[in-house]
Amino acid sequence: MLPIKRFVDFIEQNTLFTPANKILAAVSGGMDSVLMVHLLKAAGFNFGIAHCNFKLRDPEANTDQEFTRLLARQLGVSFHTVNFDTKQYATDNKVSIQMAARDMRYQWFAQISQSAGYDVIALAHHQNDTIETILLNLTRGTGIAGLHGILPKNGQLVRPLLFLTRHEIHTIITSEDLNYVEDASNASVKYARNKIRHQIIPLLKELNPNLEATFENNLRNFRDMEVLLNEKVDVLKKELLIQHDGEVHISIEQIEELSPKRLLLFKLLHDYGFIETVVDDLITALAKHPGRVFESAGFTLLVDRGKLIISPKADEINAEIIINKNDTSIVYNSYKLTLLHDDSALIIRDNPLAVSVDAELLVYPLKLRAWQQGDVFYPLGMKTRQKLSDFFIHEKVPLHKKSKLPILVNGNGDIIWVGGYRPDERYKVSNNTKKVTIFELYKL
Repeated sequence: MLPIKRFVDFIEQNTLFTPANKILAAVSGGMDSVLMVHLLKAAGFNFGIAHCNFKLRDPEANTDQEFTRLLARQLGVSFHTVNFDTKQYATDNKVSIQMAARDMRYQWFAQISQSAGYDVIALAHHQNDTIETILLNLTRGTGIAGLHGILPKNGQLVRPLLFLTRHEIHTIITSEDLNYVEDASNASVKYARNKIRHQIIPLLKELNPNLEATFENNLRNFRDMEVLLNEKVDVLKKELLIQHDGEVHISIEQIEELSPKRLLLFKLLHDYGFIETVVDDLITALAKHPGRVFESAGFTLLVDRGKLIISPKADEINAEIIINKNDTSIVYNSYKLTLLHDDSALIIRDNPLAVSVDAELLVYPLKLRAWQQGDVFYPLGMKTRQKLSDFFIHEKVPLHKKSKLPILVNGNGDIIWVGGYRPDERYKVSNNTKKVTIFELYKL
């Protein structure tokens, strides 16, 4: 007898969908997905069937495709199917066959769902799939999110069979004499998941015959702990992550007070792409290695004086830009520089993003570039030469900003202006100045 009441109760308890929704059921032809569509039909839900032919097991794959086509006709529902060149996709995208199949089918499910007006996509995962997923995550390494298993609902994806075990599904299929097709690859231990299914779980069931029930109880606890952790992290994000001029600053003193430090710091940095091994190194560097820089795919993290500074990576850093006398503006990385020539001795005051210099001292073409080791200049107001590296220390310029500062260089090699900070004494407007050139920076 089909467990229709348990099926409907599970759907309602987890708010998966309602009788008013249109459901796209992913059907391979195996016993799990076959039982799912028979339950959907018996419970009176509005659904269609989608089947992917990955062209990996010809002629069996074609047999599976034809079986699901006939199943849809038998149930009187819409049928959608597609043929994939899975091996070519895997080669082109440098991924495994399994990952290629996963990517293609979910992309296609989303396309069909949108074009045909389906509200949810139903997948036939069951309790044993959840156990396999958790064990696989533990083997590969996971945070607490990897322990909650397969969720009943994740966005548009729903899994209405998670109340059943594989054994229960087999018993129902047999008792109801429902036809299905068997994927021969499921019996192979070539894939990691199958090794867990056929070799590891049978051993665990010898230790605990009620393994599925035990895991289900554990899953509820893990999910509750994840909720508590995420709520705690959301509060910490508001307290600790300070937005400042396109960067994120985090007080090292506040980090040291976190408990458990490693877990909470990892969760705080997770959105910026920093992995757990980086967090381990970072904790070591907090007190001992100021100036240490860590990188993720999209961000740079600097251990600065008393704080962490997280900044997005620039898409591309220009080595230098040439400036000709007739130029009125140029763009250098995240800055725009404007030039204005004036027949006066105008002096710019109290604006670090603008400077006026004696125009007759300029040797064109000028350059705008990043600072380089060994750079020196004469800071305005000083008669002695100073290394830019020493100037940055004196001005407390954060380490990660040094390479981004635009340095204006004369045609003779002299530094005219450290953009945003200080012009050079040798190029200041004096009593003998007749014409000035005004340079002004704008942050893009």
